[in-house]
Amino acid sequence: MINKIKNNTQERMEKSVETLKDKLAKIRTGRAHPSLLFGISIEYYGAVVPLNQVGNIVAEDSRTLTITVFDKDLIVKVERAILESELGLNPMSSGTTVRVPLPPLTEERRKHLVKLVRSEAENTRIAIRNIRREANSDLKVLLRDRKISEDVDHKTQEKIQKMTDLAVKKIDTVLILKEKDLMEV
Repeated sequence: MINKIKNNTQERMEKSVETLKDKLAKIRTGRAHPSLLFGISIEYYGAVVPLNQVGNIVAEDSRTLTITVFDKDLIVKVERAILESELGLNPMSSGTTVRVPLPPLTEERRKHLVKLVRSEAENTRIAIRNIRREANSDLKVLLRDRKISEDVDHKTQEKIQKMTDLAVKKIDTVLILKEKDLMEV
């Protein structure tokens, strides 16, 4: 029972950190990276599919993404989807290729993105603390029902706190790297 609580807590905390990494990967840093377009979907024969399933996305250079579309009829839809996304990008097509130049970020935009990144990190920290609280309340129920002793409860809470501290440390590391990435010119 205790191991189940610890394993569940550990798993949920790791998923929260991974979700943060995925969210931050979609925030533009000024350099071209294919993950920037992963959140964009288009309609393809009646189904909504991610952009990376209808074309090959590569970073041509540090400021340009290139999408080689598998079906030539989709080029207009791909361009429209990129334009309508909130990324502020202007795609250009030639043949079966769509090029997406990334304009340089202004200082004001960089500061705004840093605030956004910090907000996402804080939301993840809150989620981690909520996971800890839920695990501790599950332990309290076991203690109240006399299924575990106070010593076991105390030791398990210490282990859960260590998991929490480790997860918060990972969040801080991810945040520092992303802020550094955003503020580089």
